[in-house]
Amino acid sequence: MNDALVSSECLQQNPDVSDRIILDATYFLPRQQRNAPKEFDAAHIPGAQFFDIDNIADSTCPLPHTLPDAVQFAEQAGQLGIGNDTWVIVYDNNHFFASARAWWMFRVFGHDKVSVLDGGLTRWQQLRFPVSSDFSRPSPKRFEAVFRPELFADLDQMKLIQQRGSKQILDARSEDSFNGRRPLHDAGLLPGHIPGSLTIPYRRLFAPDDFTLLPDERLRRIFFDAGVDLTKPIVTSCGSGVSAALLLLALYRIGLTDIPMFDGSWAQWGRQADLPRQTLS
Repeated sequence: MNDALVSSECLQQNPDVSDRIILDATYFLPRQQRNAPKEFDAAHIPGAQFFDIDNIADSTCPLPHTLPDAVQFAEQAGQLGIGNDTWVIVYDNNHFFASARAWWMFRVFGHDKVSVLDGGLTRWQQLRFPVSSDFSRPSPKRFEAVFRPELFADLDQMKLIQQRGSKQILDARSEDSFNGRRPLHDAGLLPGHIPGSLTIPYRRLFAPDDFTLLPDERLRRIFFDAGVDLTKPIVTSCGSGVSAALLLLALYRIGLTDIPMFDGSWAQWGRQADLPRQTLS
């Protein structure tokens, strides 16, 4: 039960596990024009709570869904009925897009008893398991959060990493975004990627038919083919700190459990005109 992944079959066959909370962390990019809270209200795994990465975030930061501090996270996790002994299972309805981030957030704040539902709501519904529109809030619990800095990288750290080449920077964005060829709808954001980064689009990591994470050996091959040395330090990045967490989940599955993520990702780096950036020439 403490593995990073749990199958839909396992969840469905064990409905009465004590002290377990299921979270729907679905998040959609603005260009997808979908409303995650409304979709949750219409259909979610029975008993699930909605985990909003834009609400469980630092509201003082201009960047999207930035990691909150430990005090805020502890309060909001506790309101979801989560204590330090609670097994948290997170899923989403957008190809691991935010369930992996929620998984990372709990681990950043010292809670390793957290798993991602493999394949998310898509796989759950493929198996014709039930969904519900009913909702009830669990009783609040006390949650103590302890920040783990080794799983987090900020802009200053990333500047040093890039300058010194001290870690391999893995970028989870699509190749056209990575290469600076995708049109940007944010006037303050420059195109490209952090020089020296390696591109591993997050969509390569799961099966296209049921959206489950690929087997460990195939994950290893993907990293190898991208030029990643799994024996050397790594940090992950993406557009705004969401899909980079899927790289973390895949790395965790193959034994690399203490890899940090650049929370601000390109949403932060790409706004700094004085920082180096690279595009496809």
